[in-house]
Amino acid sequence: MTESIPDGLIALTFDDGPKSQYTFAAPLLKACDFNATFYITEGLRFLLDKDRYMTWEEVAALDRDGFEIGNHTQHHKNVTTQTPTELRADIDHIDQRCAAYGISEPTTFCYPGYSNGPAAVTVLQERSFRFARRGTEPEYPYDNEGGRGPAYNPAIHDPLLIPTTGASGPHWGFDDFLWALDQARDGCIAVLTFHGVPDLDHPWVHTEPDLFERYVTHLRDNDFTVVALRDLDRYIR
Repeated sequence: MTESIPDGLIALTFDDGPKSQYTFAAPLLKACDFNATFYITEGLRFLLDKDRYMTWEEVAALDRDGFEIGNHTQHHKNVTTQTPTELRADIDHIDQRCAAYGISEPTTFCYPGYSNGPAAVTVLQERSFRFARRGTEPEYPYDNEGGRGPAYNPAIHDPLLIPTTGASGPHWGFDDFLWALDQARDGCIAVLTFHGVPDLDHPWVHTEPDLFERYVTHLRDNDFTVVALRDLDRYIR
């Protein structure tokens, strides 16, 4: 039996596996007893730069701490340019890596670069993913330096096309954060997307550590319910 969606329900997601998610963001969240999803890919520079990206051992430590590890594909390619076979192989690789390191099998997915399409959704359905997160489009224009998007309304949105309500970056600040939180009411859920805190390789999705700490403090002090994407299963049939 599912629970009613409370006002103030926030799904917190992190993309790409920068080291700062492990060293800075996750400890802050753990101290507040907040959950979150960390979407891991071996694309970008994940395998090449272990100073700036997590190791698989660190990903496994996040899993042991109760955080969700989600599938973000092996190569971080635009899924609309891949055949279903190529996408399945990219998904399989991350699942196999998780199994090898004793990490819980991913049950949610994040579209690399936010691009998505019907063929990819069909692959996710076949793989029995419960939820998948996209970006702010088509409801809101895409700003690659951060921006606003719609709240996730389970009554109208496909669970494999969950929108981002707030994407952190240079164009998305504390006022935008407060706006996103205000959307979490009347059966809707605010879904927040972060990358590195800081993000040394991709300044267009960078979040200042002191600003992130301000976000987390506000969530804690104002009694928001902060969950991983997989945790929405308790509220949604």
